Amino acid sequence: MGWAAEGRLVGARFGRLQECGPMTEPASLSDRFDTACRQLPLVAILRGIKPTESIAIAEALYGAGFRLVEVPLNSPDPFDSITAIRQTLPADALVGAGTVLEPGHVSKLAACRADLAVMPHADPALIRAAKVAGLLCMPGVATPTEAFAALQAGADALKLFPAELITPPVLKAMRAVLPRGLRLFPVGGITPGTMGPYLQAGASGFGLGSALYRPGASAADVRERALLFTAAWRSWQATRAA
Repeated sequence: MGWAAEGRLVGARFGRLQECGPMTEPASLSDRFDTACRQLPLVAILRGIKPTESIAIAEALYGAGFRLVEVPLNSPDPFDSITAIRQTLPADALVGAGTVLEPGHVSKLAACRADLAVMPHADPALIRAAKVAGLLCMPGVATPTEAFAALQAGADALKLFPAELITPPVLKAMRAVLPRGLRLFPVGGITPGTMGPYLQAGASGFGLGSALYRPGASAADVRERALLFTAAWRSWQATRAA
């Protein structure tokens, strides 16, 4: 095909695209995070998951309403699991890693086309590295000092860890001094029955570990547990709206 013929073909295709209306820009990562949190601000922490089971577990979680999935990097072959889950789930799901401890982890996440870097601590240099790589960053903090330092470094949300130490009264006191609208996610020992007091104190969502997923659990079992968390969240939302 000559250049002129190719030009006519491209022009015809472009014309059809124009007839269908203007093309929309892909949603930014920040917008996708906002949308995911509005739908269900619960982060599935899949510690110990294997790549061979990651797709089935991720699909079960997505079907139960989850849109935030984290594979801790002390799991077997975690980057293989992250890649498989990211390739499987639609773009409205955000997929990333937990237990991110060094800059090399960040670069590997970017290569996996991951969305999210979650840390147990608040290393400002690591937070900045995650932001330079184009990732959402949720570092772990336990004090207002750590929280403000993490925000100064560019954190998008904060993981309150461990939640067994950061009780609802402590969360309420921290919420009073932190920026309005900042998302706070208690992590550690959270169950459907313990979410309420944290939500009343100002939690924005939660990171869910062994109460949601344990290594070797079947996709059916994970879906059942996920639905319990989803129901607890929606019950809280209904109560607050009443």
